[in-house]
Amino acid sequence: MAGISGGKNYHHGDLRNALIRAAVDLATEGGPERVVLREAARRVGVSPTAAYRHFDGRGELLRTVRAHARVRLAEAMERAAAREPGADDPALAAERRLAALCRGYVGFAVEHPGLYRAAFCAGRPAPGEPPVGVPVPPEPEIRAFTLLKESLEALDRTCGRRPAAGAAAWSAVHGLSLLLLEGPLRRLSARRRDDVVETTLAMVVSGARTP
Repeated sequence: MAGISGGKNYHHGDLRNALIRAAVDLATEGGPERVVLREAARRVGVSPTAAYRHFDGRGELLRTVRAHARVRLAEAMERAAAREPGADDPALAAERRLAALCRGYVGFAVEHPGLYRAAFCAGRPAPGEPPVGVPVPPEPEIRAFTLLKESLEALDRTCGRRPAAGAAAWSAVHGLSLLLLEGPLRRLSARRRDDVVETTLAMVVSGARTP
């Protein structure tokens, strides 16, 4: 994420970045519930008072972590798509890209469950914490969904697609990710999990086409 730089230590003027990095580490370790401003301050080695000069409270810090996690998710999807071999047939190329993006989505969730959960957390202040003093601007569209929508638009140009296919594809991969992380599918072996993922992706691609 832009704005996160440097290592564990910070110099004058870089405390905000250090706090963000510590908060991202907390989310990686235990999800959004672990993101607490006082704990981030402790890890950086400063007082909570110093941390509050950069963040109004947990809500603002968690929103920053959420934005970072969403960027990481989109990057994982783009890397997966870049590894996918192309095809001379535009329709086949579009289908492969869609499947690869979905595969990258689920893969990120499985490999980084804490960050994945942080990417979609509500971002509310902790109990008893005063609300942030300034209105929160609306967030831009999630890049992960944009990637899926663009891929489906490419598929649309070659063979047509069902209405609302973007939302349906996102719902499928997001629901599968949650089942693998927190639902009954979390006990699957790695091989069986891969089979379930590939079967689901085949259904997503097939369902995106016009009947």
